[in-house]
Amino acid sequence: MASILNEYILKRWGVVELKAELKDLINQYNKLTKRNLFVYAADFNKGRRGIDVSLMQDDFYTIQDILRESDKTQVDVYLETPGGSGEAAEEIAKFLRKKFHEVNFVIAGEAKSAGTILALSGDNIYMCETGSLGPIDAQIRIGRSVVSAHDYKAWVDEKRVEATHTGKLNPFDAIMIAQISPGEIYGVVNSLEFAKDLVKGWLEKYKFKNWTETQATHRKVTADMRKRRAEEVADKLCDHMSWRTHGRSLKIEDLKDVLLIENIDDNKQLANIVYRIKTIIRLIFDTSTDYKLYFWENFQMARTATMTNTNLPMPAPMPTPNKENTIEQVILNVVCPKCGKKHKVQAYFDITSEKINRLKLPVNNEVHDNDVLVCNNLGCNFTIDLKPIKNHMEAQSGRKIIFK
Repeated sequence: MASILNEYILKRWGVVELKAELKDLINQYNKLTKRNLFVYAADFNKGRRGIDVSLMQDDFYTIQDILRESDKTQVDVYLETPGGSGEAAEEIAKFLRKKFHEVNFVIAGEAKSAGTILALSGDNIYMCETGSLGPIDAQIRIGRSVVSAHDYKAWVDEKRVEATHTGKLNPFDAIMIAQISPGEIYGVVNSLEFAKDLVKGWLEKYKFKNWTETQATHRKVTADMRKRRAEEVADKLCDHMSWRTHGRSLKIEDLKDVLLIENIDDNKQLANIVYRIKTIIRLIFDTSTDYKLYFWENFQMARTATMTNTNLPMPAPMPTPNKENTIEQVILNVVCPKCGKKHKVQAYFDITSEKINRLKLPVNNEVHDNDVLVCNNLGCNFTIDLKPIKNHMEAQSGRKIIFK
């Protein structure tokens, strides 16, 4: 893994080149496996900085829109997510199962909580040594926070027992408990049972459908045996006391006795491609403001964060329209948040790219057609999204802005 990372770092690619490489790697995967890879990945690091990278209903709408016109009968979903809405996971799974005859999941990074729920809806799970699932429950919103349903219920139960034994609670816990409504408690319990019921049904119907013979005794597997095994797996994955924490990473060795998981590392050629995909995704996130990626065949989309400390300039007062042949521009001074280099970016009003080229007007060549500035400082290559400042300027002036 380190050698792959070093190889790409030495290339000093910007985000445009990295995304082109990701597209090429997806094509390599498809050619080798004779299957079709869809990439959905979220940036855990930006999630830790306050950006909501969780699996949510908007992801369902986006995935459905990207894949609904596909004529393929099979899909492999490369999945990286910290978890999120169990309802969103259900919506995505139902759409994929209705749209495709076969649905598989590729886990090379982390697919936690609702991500694990979604992965368990597949016919097959292909997993790397670096891949991990997690204990299943949904994340729920309590007040201003999003928390594990299981952890929240465990805390409330602990305080209930404490109050029963001692007859009181410490002032802080008492204040917190007083703010919890019965509706929230019922919502938490229902979320836990909802996650468990989803997994039971999906495992029995999809994951275990080709389980026809027991491995040890070669007994014929009955429908009742599949149902019992699905219930056992769901109960085990919901038993957070077994895993000690909601955030626990469950690797292949943790799951091999309860789930049929194929180890990608057994195929060196495939493993090389998948590890490269994982590395490229990480580099895209680290060198840009993207926090979610959706890649499918020739289609690519990213959700981009508006970073609050990127030193993007506040737009100057908008110039008023002048004579017809006057070229109006504003100079933006953009500072790279990674290395500190200052970039001058020309923003033109009410003009086309063709006219800019014809008149040979000055432009910053580090600004790409998708309105991102790639820092050209040696070894930096950080990508700064100019669309937020462009949108602000257009909204303020009511005029079209173009950078090159």
